[in-house]
Amino acid sequence: MGLTDKVTGKAKQAAGDITGDKGLHREGRQEERKGEAKDELARDREKTDRKAEEVADLERKTS
Repeated sequence: MGLTDKVTGKAKQAAGDITGDKGLHREGRQEERKGEAKDELARDREKTDRKAEEVADLERKTS
């Protein structure tokens, strides 16, 4: 999900390192972190969906 952001971020960081552009490096790190956050969100959503299914199943069994 966040793979594109992470790859683009890494490339910007490398370009910033090569050119000595600290702003570009910082921008790349922020973009990479955005990709990581998107991945975390996707994992959390999956976990929430599984828990909701578990609760619904228990509700059906105990009703």
